[in-house]
Amino acid sequence: MQRISAMLFLAVLGIGAARAESPPDSLVQQKLDMELAGFEKDTVLKTITYRDAARLDAFDRIRDGAIAEAKAGGSAEDLAVLDGIEARPARSFDDFDLSGDWQCRTVKVGGPAPLVVYDWFRCRVGDDGAGWRLEKLTGSQRTVGRFFNDGDSRQIYLGAFHVAGDPLPSYGAGPASDQAGYVLRDGEQTWRIEFPAPAYESKLDILEFRPAR
Repeated sequence: MQRISAMLFLAVLGIGAARAESPPDSLVQQKLDMELAGFEKDTVLKTITYRDAARLDAFDRIRDGAIAEAKAGGSAEDLAVLDGIEARPARSFDDFDLSGDWQCRTVKVGGPAPLVVYDWFRCRVGDDGAGWRLEKLTGSQRTVGRFFNDGDSRQIYLGAFHVAGDPLPSYGAGPASDQAGYVLRDGEQTWRIEFPAPAYESKLDILEFRPAR
């Protein structure tokens, strides 16, 4: 049943429902293979849902469409922010410590409003012994979640969306709160998370980080 559900969701995203149509390195296929093997390794593949694996597999296509919509309809001021983000290439996470206090802001790309840049809020990353854990501390829309290694220049973030004051859901609670994104370091002390196909308001969310002031 899980395999059928995963393939149906792939079809909805437009990235193919048959095994032969999925690239060998797709997260969905890797998760299926590891599930059949009994999850012998405790990795991101054990935690991520099939829905979120499919979203990350479709990341480039979703991102390209969202950016095109933003550039066609965004304001000059907001486009300057987006252009600045795009101009910063991914850098290595080697010897980069995410822990500490950060300023963070959300950029909503594509969708009913082509481009919206929000104000800066407060975020914190701590290491609780199980790895880095992010918590957005201020603003009405919050997230809490964990990071998983995905190579030298990219991490995967799995988190749970909630509104300030509401009970905090756990990752895996359902599509209304589950979040998945790629984490990119893009400067000496700056980084971001890009969430393809978020549940609300946009086609791509970018959560941008800079050192707290």
